[in-house]
Amino acid sequence: MPVETQVENKYLEFKKSGIHNYGAFAVKPVRKGMRIIEYVGRPLTKKKAQAALQDGNAYVFTINKHFDIDGEVPWNPARFINHGCEVNAESDVEDDRVWIIATRNIKKGEEILYNYNYDLEDALENPCYCGSKNCIGYMVGEDYWPKLRKQIAKRDKKSK
Repeated sequence: MPVETQVENKYLEFKKSGIHNYGAFAVKPVRKGMRIIEYVGRPLTKKKAQAALQDGNAYVFTINKHFDIDGEVPWNPARFINHGCEVNAESDVEDDRVWIIATRNIKKGEEILYNYNYDLEDALENPCYCGSKNCIGYMVGEDYWPKLRKQIAKRDKKSK
C-alpha cells in the first residue's frame, strides 16, 4: 500500500521498500541531472537540531552553518528516500533549499537512493541495509569508507 503524503510528486511514488520501511520509486524514467524532489521541513537552529537528533529524529538535514531542516513533517515525502551505497541520486543545497537530484538516468520502478553522508564518528550507530555488492555496512559518506574499513578490520581482529 503506498504511503499517504500531503504532497504529490510526478516522478515518485512512496511504498514499501526492501531496504528499510518505505522508499521512493520512480513512476517514470528520470534523466540524469534532474531535480527529483525538494527535501522540506521546519527550519531549526543548530542547537534545536542537535536536540532533535539526540531525541532520535533521523530527518534533520543540514542546510547552512546557522540552520538545519527538520524533515519529520507530513508534507516532506522526501524523508522516505533511503540511503544506499550504490546511489542514483544525491542531495544538493542551493540557496538554503535541499534538492534530491538524479546522478544518472533512472528507470521506471527503480528505487531512488542517495548517500546520507553521515560522519565517521556516527557510522557504527547507523547500519546500512541497502544490500548492494559494494555495501560498506554503515550509512557513512563515501570519503570515510577507507577509514571505516580499517576500523571494522581492527574491531573484527580484536573480537577473534
